[in-house]
Amino acid sequence: MNIDSIKDGYVIDHIQAGKGMQIYEILKLNELDCQVAIITNAKSEKTGKKDIIKIDKNIDINLEKLGFIDHNITINIVKNDKIIEKRRLNLPDKIVNVAKCNNPRCITSIEKDLDQIFILTDKEKEVYRCKYCEMSLKNKNY
Repeated sequence: MNIDSIKDGYVIDHIQAGKGMQIYEILKLNELDCQVAIITNAKSEKTGKKDIIKIDKNIDINLEKLGFIDHNITINIVKNDKIIEKRRLNLPDKIVNVAKCNNPRCITSIEKDLDQIFILTDKEKEVYRCKYCEMSLKNKNY
């Protein structure tokens, strides 16, 4: 298999195997007018398998969303065919408009223009709670 290198853009690496398409959809990469490559089930020394996404364009990437979906992701920033920076993601302490509260009694269900805000309350179990009603959300359910 031959996938061209990218000149300027991003390589989203160490994606949990099987989550590449989910990230592709969440970041709306189908709306870009550049080359995007999704590699699934690539060999990984750490995890056995991983997904990789290559984007041949400099775009705004929502690191908050990516960190919430899979905080083990690495973002490689490429300029002039060389990786100039590597960013490792973490679980964000707070997420805004990334997930929706499922509590039908939450104020966010009534007030449509209100931001959906979740606060990380248990880093070890990756549990977030709605800022308004305290409903829990595990990021594995996203």
